[in-house]
Amino acid sequence: MAGISPTLPPPQQTAPVDQLAAVQDRLAGWISDLTTLHDLTERLARTTSIDDAMHELLGAGAALVGARRGLMALAPADGRGPERTVGLGLGPADLGQIETVPRTSTSYTRLLDGLAPANTSNTASTAKSAPSAANGDSGGGSGISGGGSGAEDGANGSTGAGASGDTGSGARSGIAHPDIATDLSLDPRHREVAARLGFGASYAVPVTAHDGTRVGAAVWLYDEPAEPNARQRHLLDLYVRCASELLARHLELTRARADVAAVREELLPSRLPRVPGVRLAVRHRTGPRGGGDWYDALPLPEGALGLAVGGVTGSGPGVMAATGRLRAALRAYAVMEGEDPVAVLSDLELLLRLTEPARSATALFGYAEPATRRVVIAGAGHCPPLITGPWRTEYAETTLSAPLGMLACWEAPSIELTLRQGETLLLYSDGLLHRTGEQTDRAFARLQAAAIAAPADVREDPDALADHVLHTVLPDGRDRADDPEDVVLLAARFG
Repeated sequence: MAGISPTLPPPQQTAPVDQLAAVQDRLAGWISDLTTLHDLTERLARTTSIDDAMHELLGAGAALVGARRGLMALAPADGRGPERTVGLGLGPADLGQIETVPRTSTSYTRLLDGLAPANTSNTASTAKSAPSAANGDSGGGSGISGGGSGAEDGANGSTGAGASGDTGSGARSGIAHPDIATDLSLDPRHREVAARLGFGASYAVPVTAHDGTRVGAAVWLYDEPAEPNARQRHLLDLYVRCASELLARHLELTRARADVAAVREELLPSRLPRVPGVRLAVRHRTGPRGGGDWYDALPLPEGALGLAVGGVTGSGPGVMAATGRLRAALRAYAVMEGEDPVAVLSDLELLLRLTEPARSATALFGYAEPATRRVVIAGAGHCPPLITGPWRTEYAETTLSAPLGMLACWEAPSIELTLRQGETLLLYSDGLLHRTGEQTDRAFARLQAAAIAAPADVREDPDALADHVLHTVLPDGRDRADDPEDVVLLAARFG
């Protein structure tokens, strides 16, 4: 058979087609993962509070790792708080049982304490799950999951560190317990609680800001033995990075608001005085930036009582400081010459003009003698008080006058009121009227109508009356909504 060439097999034409299909699968996996992360982060960005963000993180994380329940503990590393725990599919009693597990055994509490994972028995299980992800069992080994590199990184140990293929400093180490019931390295209490609550596995990750500052930790619970594969871990890591930054911002905002509120409250009376013949109640709502509305009630010599409300224009820390100085000065003037409210406000106006010429303020001061139910009032650009009782509900006709600091020399006459037994004098800030969103005359009418509509038993209790008026004038939670206007409502019932 010399001269006859051997027959060669035809060239393979299917290899390029298979490679193209593999590339298309990977691209489809990328697009699917990016779309999922985009949708989840969009929902996360719409949260407006720490609690909302924590619940959103838990729900999104559960979807990414295929779990049904979970919990997150907020525990900032600096110890300044706030600290709280929220659950997904777990009630308060369930969370209480989980909290009884020793901290050295529970994965998320170890993360909170900054300790290394206590258990290394999951290495084989993690190593087995990672290759399946790389071989296409979890969406074709998309590029986001790190493809084949996820198999090698997934075998690093039970922590799941680098399961995404990212071994840099930004990688987020998780702790997996794929089979809690058979994991003898766990505390017996851990296995007992898991059996009682019906979860067989868990996966926990730290929640840290970009600079490594700990915000908290989250854990997801599986009903049966399981653990997330390399792709799921990587997607969760990307999502938690975004969530951590948002939580850190929410945390700073919450702290700032709490600091403002604390300082603001410290500038006001810690409690109302007890003076025979009169019962007092107050309701105070501060805007998110800290406003300048204030109130005071102080005992004076010979059984008298000083009542004051006022407001400094503007908002912010500077206004709060000015409010504290103004209130302290008024208390001093009231003790020295409280029986003459015009003199008290004149001194206050002079002080404001000399020490803070760029500011203006309103104020209303009343000198009350509970034994005779006599009240002498002077106002400086402030809303008139409202008298309400079984026989009448009307505004006291205070003299119109300019706010403090607006004129070269302030002065206005005072008025004298004689209240009947069982009547209540309501002093309030203009923020109560402004929050209604109505014209001034309609807001005054709304306030008067709210007092008229108060039932007889409510009129007898200044606390109940203050609540009734506040919730009637500002329904649907507007009294507690974030509003730039402060609200002060001071009720004094005589007799």
